[in-house]
Amino acid sequence: MQRILLAEDDESMRRFLARALERAGYEVRAFCDGAQAYKCLRREPFTLLLTDIVMPEMDGIELARRAADLDPDLKIMFITGFAAVALHPESTAPRNAKILSKPIHLRHLVDEVDRLLAA
Repeated sequence: MQRILLAEDDESMRRFLARALERAGYEVRAFCDGAQAYKCLRREPFTLLLTDIVMPEMDGIELARRAADLDPDLKIMFITGFAAVALHPESTAPRNAKILSKPIHLRHLVDEVDRLLAA
């Protein structure tokens, strides 16, 4: 089973995303900030990091950068209302990360996750 590490500070959004991904057949571990997600990532292997960008403790870009350092094969996807931040040329976000803008329909999210993990 493919494992997804989800980092999203909005509790209702986090539950909503996790539930949709679990129904699609993925194992999901969800955290409210990047620091907690990173601690988990250091202990457990994942197939995909799905993260918001703007979060307390450690933002999604820093989380993604550190995650890519730990596991260069980890696929990374941002879900954010601030796509321009991740797309900025001086951003330290991993260049191969997929970016989806909020608001997002859950079917579209699952389809994009399926595509990314199939690649």
